[in-house]
Amino acid sequence: MSEALDSLQIGMHWFGERPGGLERMFKALVETLPSQGVNTRGLVAGSTDVERDSGGRVLAFAEPGARLDQRMWHARAQSRRLKRAHAPDIVASHFALYAAPTLGLFRKTPRVVHFHGPWADESGVEGGSRASLIARHALEKSVYRHATRHIVLSQAFSNVLQERYGVKEETIRIVPGCVDVSRFAIRVAKARARKQLGLPADRPIVFCIRRLVARMGLEELIDAMFVVRQAVPDALLVIAGKGPLEDALHERLVARGLENHVQLAGYVPDAKLPLWYRASDISVVPSLALEGFGLTTIESLAAGTPVLVTPVGGLPEAVAPLSPELVFQSMGYDAIGAGIADALLGRTKLPDERTCTRYARSNFDNRVIAAKVAAVYRETVVTA
Repeated sequence: MSEALDSLQIGMHWFGERPGGLERMFKALVETLPSQGVNTRGLVAGSTDVERDSGGRVLAFAEPGARLDQRMWHARAQSRRLKRAHAPDIVASHFALYAAPTLGLFRKTPRVVHFHGPWADESGVEGGSRASLIARHALEKSVYRHATRHIVLSQAFSNVLQERYGVKEETIRIVPGCVDVSRFAIRVAKARARKQLGLPADRPIVFCIRRLVARMGLEELIDAMFVVRQAVPDALLVIAGKGPLEDALHERLVARGLENHVQLAGYVPDAKLPLWYRASDISVVPSLALEGFGLTTIESLAAGTPVLVTPVGGLPEAVAPLSPELVFQSMGYDAIGAGIADALLGRTKLPDERTCTRYARSNFDNRVIAAKVAAVYRETVVTA
């Protein structure tokens, strides 16, 4: 292995405090990159518990609820202290807002941007003002312009970086998302998992875990269950997660007469997530926009449960190599409903449990992806 590199990882939040796909990836890389010869120190917005919970690897520069100007000032001040203590060989940013205050501090240090999604566009889809969208886009563009390399989750996100931010294709490297496959590949039978979760033993169960916001396609998924019910009368959809659409989704399922076919489970603790996948016959990711990869796809496969996805963004890239049958024909409720019904009735040939887990382990396990990230870091240092 080459000589070890020291990296400074600038994240958003610590996964144990504010779980999300970006946070899960950040935590996985902070913990796994050292095994690939890349030492890690990190900065996030969080509580004073972050340093302890991360084993001393990650520091919180400010509480997430602090005023924006305070968070930005403290991010810069903490970065300056870390640089004085030991200058990193490479700076890796995972969230443009908190990377921006560090731009003037590491002028001679190579930078890599981990592009987890277009922050400005996501804000716009979820109801942000036009002024906010313009300001966020400008900030993102500034951060991305200063990077030597850009790591994206999929070809779909490579296209976004090029088209929306003017990033040159030759600086972009595709490295998909990662999961700890061993944590999801639990040896628990479906019947036992259902019993532990209080789920019915004799109904086909479809699972979806998403943040309850508009671009996730949850309205279409509920409408799709009206179609599914005609073919599979006892099918049950469980939607896990929290968000501003919760009340609207409940009203929608009631209006469709689906109270016995759609259950809103609310927040599911991370420790219970493998059980939910194991308890389900299939899982679904029905996103409508801005989906660069979808970590839940790989979590489900790691647990041995096939996952069906809409043909949006990087979702097909994540699952089609395993089976093109896992991609819906379109993102409309009728196509989603038909796809779910065909899967539950055995009309679609789905990969079995062992095949799903093996695919996840070979292609997306934390160590596999950390090795690819480390290779990009070394390339960046050599070419800077």
